Amino acid sequence: MTLIVAGLRDIFSALSKAVVSQLHPRMLLLTLMPFVFSVLISALLLWFGLQPLNDLIDDTFMRSEGLQLTQGLLAWLGAGAIRAAILSMLAMWLLLPVMILTALVFVGTLAMPAINRHVAGGQYPDLVRRYGGSLWGTLWVSTISFVIFLFFWVVTLPLSVVPPFTFLIHPALWGWLTYRVMAYDALAEHATIEERRRLMREHRRPLLLIGAVVGALGAVPALLWLGGALTVIFLPLLAAGAVWLYIVIFIFSGLWFQYYCLEALARQRLGEAQMAAQAPVSLTMSSHTIEPADNL
Repeated sequence: MTLIVAGLRDIFSALSKAVVSQLHPRMLLLTLMPFVFSVLISALLLWFGLQPLNDLIDDTFMRSEGLQLTQGLLAWLGAGAIRAAILSMLAMWLLLPVMILTALVFVGTLAMPAINRHVAGGQYPDLVRRYGGSLWGTLWVSTISFVIFLFFWVVTLPLSVVPPFTFLIHPALWGWLTYRVMAYDALAEHATIEERRRLMREHRRPLLLIGAVVGALGAVPALLWLGGALTVIFLPLLAAGAVWLYIVIFIFSGLWFQYYCLEALARQRLGEAQMAAQAPVSLTMSSHTIEPADNL
């Protein structure tokens, strides 16, 4: 019970620091560069990929007997525009994970180093950097984690349009993805590989809890795609708004993970130093207790 209370206290302590830092002008300006790059790539994806993907879904729609029946029903009701809107929304839902990946990669490569300097320089200036991670490591972890995320995203996509599952599946997938990527980035500069693995193993539950909360926040931009026909009409604005929200959430989660992970790393090293300092004392005491027995 004491460990649970202490873990929650550490989580909320890191959360309060992350909220304050998120409002810092430096962190607000930090969203600009990832936003510009992400919007450019997302615009290219929508320009070149939306219509072909829409045609592919339409072709699948025409080939399926069950979907043909639905199409006939919509045509009989004079609701052909609804069919077009549904197809466009499905295409946008399939493109959304790629937009998430671009935002995640640009935040990890462009924003996380600045977040690390902001947090470490202000709160942990004496914490030694041991560089157990790298830019290529960030790209590798982000890509592999995203592939797993994308697989489950596609598999559960039919359930995501049902409101109860929308607020369960999406946050769970987001939480896992955020936990995997942000914990690595938060420890990349300061922790060795062994330190990072030990910390992520011993603090798995708190880190997953932080990821789950951030995952719930990550469901908010996805709600922009639920606007029906208005989503298609205002697609450029909604896409830009969704990308910006994703970047803000990623930066906030980066701050939260950064504060929590560096505090956990500092305590871990302090505990190791204390154990190392006590070891010679223990050996000396053992040698003194053995001497009388040897004399006998």
